[in-house]
Amino acid sequence: MHNFEGKTAVLTGAGSGFGLACARIGAAKGMNLVLLDVQADALQAAEAEIAATGAQVLSRVIDVSDESAMAHMAADVLAKFGAPHVVFNNAGVGAGGLIWENTAADWQWVLGVNLMGVVHGVRLFTPMMLAAAKADPNYQGHIVNTASMAGLLTAPNMGIYNVSKHAVVALTETLYQDLHLVTDQISASVLCPYFVPTGISQSHRNRPTELKAGTATQSQLIGQAMSEKAVSSGRVSAADIALKVFDAVRDDQFYIYSHPQALASVEARFTALVAGQQPPDPFELRPVVGSQLREALRRSEG
Repeated sequence: MHNFEGKTAVLTGAGSGFGLACARIGAAKGMNLVLLDVQADALQAAEAEIAATGAQVLSRVIDVSDESAMAHMAADVLAKFGAPHVVFNNAGVGAGGLIWENTAADWQWVLGVNLMGVVHGVRLFTPMMLAAAKADPNYQGHIVNTASMAGLLTAPNMGIYNVSKHAVVALTETLYQDLHLVTDQISASVLCPYFVPTGISQSHRNRPTELKAGTATQSQLIGQAMSEKAVSSGRVSAADIALKVFDAVRDDQFYIYSHPQALASVEARFTALVAGQQPPDPFELRPVVGSQLREALRRSEG
């Protein structure tokens, strides 16, 4: 897709982070923008900013895990703009701790947003896009799903997040293959960022009250502190990643990485997998971090 002007992009998690950064680029390219976010004040600010550029904007405060709300929103998009050309299923939340300590509510919240939010976006918009492609041989569409390097690795003390992002990688790889069975006009990409300064480490601020967290365990407190430190110290910005996303859509590039150097750990994991070996030490390149985490967790268990 080389020409974005006049085309429509749907972006979840558009109030901040990658979503807002992509919306800014989309507006600069003359796109119509559908901005979706669960945080009303952030979305209102984003809508005002994007509308001020002259772009046509449709915004909705929405929980992407809500199937009914997503279906109504998708119908509104079709009525206002027609089938979208780019769908960026980006909304996500973070949670950590030892995997057996996560509650059923933790799983429901994280998988509801990180996985089912993507599922709803794919399920609702792909048929619209396929119909548009069938009606117009010049139509081009692209779906970008946000996973994470956590979707390619299995770092300890963040298992619930790993599970959700591994699922998004598998979903998107399958989506890519399925699309290419039936059309040459629509493709897909998966975004696998590493530590980038966004608001994900504070995503609990928007956690629904009916899925409220219990008393945090020591491992969860340690995981939260490590996440905040890693995310806040990231040197690659959301704006940098947004440029990579648009380049990937332009070039039909499937895997999008913020930190290609992290692929060494991915390679080590897959080498062990193919060889039937034990999972490799996730802290091989950062042994001090691994030692500190082990010591902190064993102290808390003691």
